[in-house]
Amino acid sequence: MPTSYLMQMHSSYVVTDPKGTILVECGKMLQRGAPKLGKDGKPMKDKHGKVIYEPYRIKVLNTINFKKSMHYNPFAYIHSEKDILKLVTTLIANTKGEGKAGDDFWVKAETLLYCALIGYIHYEAPVEEQNFSTLIEFINAMEVREDDEEFKNPVDLMFDALESEKPNHFAVRQYKKYKLAAGKTAKSILISCGARLAVFDIAELREVTSYDELELDTLGDRKTALFLIMSDTDDSFNFLISMCYTQLFNLLCEKADDVYGGRLPVHVRCLIDECANIGQIPKLEKLVATIRSREISACLVLQAQSQLKAIYKDNADTIIGNMDTSIFLGGKEPTTLKELAAVLGKETIDTYNTGESRGRETSHSLNYQKLGKELMSQDELAVMDG
Repeated sequence: MPTSYLMQMHSSYVVTDPKGTILVECGKMLQRGAPKLGKDGKPMKDKHGKVIYEPYRIKVLNTINFKKSMHYNPFAYIHSEKDILKLVTTLIANTKGEGKAGDDFWVKAETLLYCALIGYIHYEAPVEEQNFSTLIEFINAMEVREDDEEFKNPVDLMFDALESEKPNHFAVRQYKKYKLAAGKTAKSILISCGARLAVFDIAELREVTSYDELELDTLGDRKTALFLIMSDTDDSFNFLISMCYTQLFNLLCEKADDVYGGRLPVHVRCLIDECANIGQIPKLEKLVATIRSREISACLVLQAQSQLKAIYKDNADTIIGNMDTSIFLGGKEPTTLKELAAVLGKETIDTYNTGESRGRETSHSLNYQKLGKELMSQDELAVMDG
């Protein structure tokens, strides 16, 4: 289905591409682009009579083979303290720490530490060091001694120096809250953080996130196709896809409001195939209701509606309710069939019942009435052609 949308070539596109097949099928077409139209709506031609085309910029984030991927650095899109919190929220929502990570206290403690460290990196580190590699180095340097509360590791000393210069610094305020934890508790927090970020021990991932080439904030400026290639069997790196979508929506909404007076000059269509497998996009239920006015649209592709509810819980109904069109291509999942049958509603049918009784005399009866019948029953939906 995403391929048919791409062939229209009237917008910028963000495509979730399981296995990378869509890029192979449509890459050359987008590289050539659509004919450039004149004021009369007809294709423009050069002096030799050849049609002039508008080629797409093509960007690729490949989480299957990082060697074939462009670089994506989430830190490059941090511009304020709220951006730091959004990044941390997305990271925690889509990565699983071990041990006590499911406990709300530990998640909040990790959030404090991540906000402090990322805040320090964003405001104090050189641009070339603003990435996940530096964050990992900070956490690795944070030694904690349970029997010596007065011990200070290198990161403690860095924050002490920053506090002496800027006592109200965002990173300092967050770090002081984290330091309220006792030695044993602080050690547990660090272990949980280390487990959550263990994936960044992979050298290829650190390289891909070292700097940025995707230019997410420019997708609404000119026609661009961004392919987010992900594995359909391994979700180890899917948090990067979710992080990319979260930053993309926020960046484009802010740019539409601050630069273009509320609407992007080029419509951005997000074709989110395998939506249930990319992880959770925080506040998606609010985003789908607000992005439309900014010339941004989202098409969520699912195997079954129950997949959406498994990730977004009660907010799944809100997300579905904000979609103006639903396309069903067949399926067997009972919950999806039941909900679709209910949405389709009922139709009125005419019924005729005839009867005949024979005895000493033969009598006939004819009964006519109107009844309500499901437009399509669950059984009919289950066997319909996809």
